Amino acid sequence: MPRARHFIIVAGNIGVGKSTLVRLLSQRLGWTPFYEPEVDNPYLADFYADMARWAFHSQVFFLAHRLRLHQHIAAHPGPALQDRSVYEDAEIFAHNLYRQGLMSARDYRTYRALYEAALAFLPPPDLVVYLQASVPTLLHRIAQRGRAYEQRIEADYLAQLNALYEAWIADFTACPVLTVPADDLDYVAQPQHLDLIARKVQEKLAGKEKVVFRAEEIRAAGNGHGPHL
Repeated sequence: MPRARHFIIVAGNIGVGKSTLVRLLSQRLGWTPFYEPEVDNPYLADFYADMARWAFHSQVFFLAHRLRLHQHIAAHPGPALQDRSVYEDAEIFAHNLYRQGLMSARDYRTYRALYEAALAFLPPPDLVVYLQASVPTLLHRIAQRGRAYEQRIEADYLAQLNALYEAWIADFTACPVLTVPADDLDYVAQPQHLDLIARKVQEKLAGKEKVVFRAEEIRAAGNGHGPHL
C-alpha cells in the first residue's frame, strides 16, 4: 500500500534546529527530507555592499527560487519534510528588511503583491511544525553549532525575528500548525523527545484536534518514560 502523500514544513528562527529535526524525523518516519538548497543569488554581493538599494532584487530572487521548490515538494509522491518555507521568506525576512528601513515602502508593496498572487496558485502544505524558542536558547544553539558567519548575530535581531514569527503563526490559516516548545525539547540528546514530536506530528496529520505538548509528557519523556512509536 502506498504511503500517504504529506507535505510538512518545519519552520522557526535561525539556530532553532530546523535542519536537525528534518533530518531526524525523516530518518525516524522514513519520509523524504528537503533542505534549504545552496543557491547562487546574483544580487547577494551587491546587497551586502548596499542593502537599501538591492534588498528588493535579492528578495525577489529568493522568492522565485523558494516558489519553485515549494511546487517541486508539493508534487513529491510520498511524505516530505521541508526545512524552512516560502512563507518565512516573505513574512519574516522580507518583512524585517522593510521594518529596518532597508526596503522601501514602494518596493515592499510590490514584493507583497507578487508573493500574495503566487500563493493563490500554490498548493498549501498539510502541516507546519513551528519550532518555538527563546532568544537565549537560539544564541546557545548558534554558539554550539559554530558556524563562523552566524557568530555575529545579535540578540536584538533574533528577538525581532521571533516577534515576526509569532505574529505570522498567530494569523496562519493555510494549514494546521503544531507548535513545538523547543526550549524544553532536546531531540538530539533525548531520543524520547524525538519520539514525542513524531507522535504529535502524526496525530496532527490524522486530524486530531488540540494536539499540544503537555509539561508532564515532556518531563516523562526526558526521564526515559515517554511514549514510543
